[in-house]
Amino acid sequence: MRGARVSRFFILSTVSLLSVLGASAAQAQVTSREGIALQNQIQQLSEQLQQVQSSAQSVPVSGGGAASSVPAGSGDLVSQLLQRVSTLENENREMRGELDQLTNQVQTQNATLTKQIGDMQFAAQNGGGGSAPAAAPAASDAPASPPAAPAAADKPVTALELLKTGQAALKSRDYATAHSDASQALKLAKTPNGKLESQFLLAQSLAGQKQYRDSAVAYFDAYNRAPKSPRAPEALLGVSASMLALGDKNSACQALQKLDAEFPSATPRVKAAVTTFKGRASCH
Repeated sequence: MRGARVSRFFILSTVSLLSVLGASAAQAQVTSREGIALQNQIQQLSEQLQQVQSSAQSVPVSGGGAASSVPAGSGDLVSQLLQRVSTLENENREMRGELDQLTNQVQTQNATLTKQIGDMQFAAQNGGGGSAPAAAPAASDAPASPPAAPAAADKPVTALELLKTGQAALKSRDYATAHSDASQALKLAKTPNGKLESQFLLAQSLAGQKQYRDSAVAYFDAYNRAPKSPRAPEALLGVSASMLALGDKNSACQALQKLDAEFPSATPRVKAAVTTFKGRASCH
């Protein structure tokens, strides 16, 4: 009787194992030919085990500690079925591992695509900072103007005065002061040209502080304020330099293509910078 109990224990354990294995295969949602074939084998083994279980349960067990009359081949059959179940379980585990790898690859590709889309839509973004382009328009590009004299205590600070002090700070590489003056000048400026120059100074100060994304947004805003002004090609050049410093060569090339298309007669300095940036970005 003890032998019968052991056989039944193995049979019941095997059936349970097959049930778990079948559930795991279903959760993995394998749709390949190999997965379907594996599930069919599991189903066949389950049916065979159920038959063995029914045969074992139908065999009478004698009382008084006498051994039961279990069919002679039941033990070997159970061992074979267990071996096949183990093999199928390993195959199923390998297939699930491959599924996990594919899932990770898809997630990585989605993350990369999301970043590229975000960079392409930088004009609509206001937050996030990076580091500013080494190749961004230098402080010397700002209009030359002498340092402003300190304003009297009873005299209100104007946008023009802030713009002059900000440009002087930019030349001396005091980017934090240039940033502060440009931000205030942008709020106080009344004329379109005053707002344009303040916006461009803001972009340059962000580039000096090595905030890539913010400088790209600020340069693009300067371009949008006056897309036909002399500052427009320089602003697009700043966008390209910022995106190149961010490592987004594709967006950098798009900004340079826009510059070439809209300003075929740009200044020699701008054209020279365009050629340099195209080489760094490997533009075609």
